[in-house]
Amino acid sequence: MRIVLVHDWLTGMRGGEKVLELLCEAYPSADLLTLFHVPGSVSPAIERLRPRTSMLQKLPGVHRFYRYCLPLFPAAIEQFDLDEYDLVISTSHCAAKSVVRTGRARHLCYCFTPMRYAWDQFDAYFGEGRVGGMKRRVLRPVLGALARWDAATAGRVDRYVAISQHVASRIRRYYNRDADVIYPPVDTGFFSPDDTVARDNYLLIVSALVPYKRIDVAIEASRVANMPLRIVGDGPERDALARLVVRSGADVQLLGALPDEGVRDAYRRAAAVLLPGEEDFGIAPVEAQACGTPVIALSRGGALETVVDGVTGVLVDEPTPEAFAEGIARARRIAFDRDAIRAHALIFDRTVFARSIQSTIESLAHA
Repeated sequence: MRIVLVHDWLTGMRGGEKVLELLCEAYPSADLLTLFHVPGSVSPAIERLRPRTSMLQKLPGVHRFYRYCLPLFPAAIEQFDLDEYDLVISTSHCAAKSVVRTGRARHLCYCFTPMRYAWDQFDAYFGEGRVGGMKRRVLRPVLGALARWDAATAGRVDRYVAISQHVASRIRRYYNRDADVIYPPVDTGFFSPDDTVARDNYLLIVSALVPYKRIDVAIEASRVANMPLRIVGDGPERDALARLVVRSGADVQLLGALPDEGVRDAYRRAAAVLLPGEEDFGIAPVEAQACGTPVIALSRGGALETVVDGVTGVLVDEPTPEAFAEGIARARRIAFDRDAIRAHALIFDRTVFARSIQSTIESLAHA
């Protein structure tokens, strides 16, 4: 059986790429297709498959301005020739699920989310305050057309698997399709407690610096709560967030991207991890819990499936600095059981994911 893996793009090891990594390990003889690829940016298991790229790869520096290439994504993903494959496995948050397969092939899509910026988060990415009124007016019909294409190509998938119940509901809403749910993998062997590491009195965020993460809320909340905040990660919002830190006068440090060992150390030392935005799932909160660290999260989206209020963290009703400051104060009053927090995280372990996804893939392949 010829198998092909399809991923949106390869520019770094985030949650989606960690899913792809396990699939590459499970199917080492598969081919791998992607819109564009920065060589050396992903793990050896992924690089070993020698990703084949689309026409977008020829655009210099495409990984830096890919959002401006969104209108090209449909043509780019549809130009891949899949005639020789019997099984297509796409890992998709944008265009990968829309590859064109042959009639005999089966297609399973592990869906991180229907594309946010084309459906319900246009303003978060392309609001007037972020891109200006003119660009916003130009982009609105472009993203509308992309949403219509996204919905029209939903039937190219035989079976959807969502990363959470939250995403499964979005798939029903936008694609009119049902989806199984298999939670993404977390390396709980690596992300683990260390009793020799002393806890520090700071809050932590581990996140890409993009608008919908609402890191601005966390910065203001840390000021209101009078508690230091450390932010690990990078992205297009970094400069704007740095200016906000200066204006707020809060004790906030933007640490940039750190290696996995640095991220783990930050989890182990933090008093709590903040999740101020609505996540489709949220890998960082589970990694934090695997290290025995409680999470203070917005009570929406994936956090409702990963954080147990009062046991592994605190759920906050509103995405406001004041509400999160109250959540921080509540968390400080709770004597969390670090072992219980860790035990909860184990249900998201890599082995659980690998067993579930392989069973689902095999049932589709032999249906």
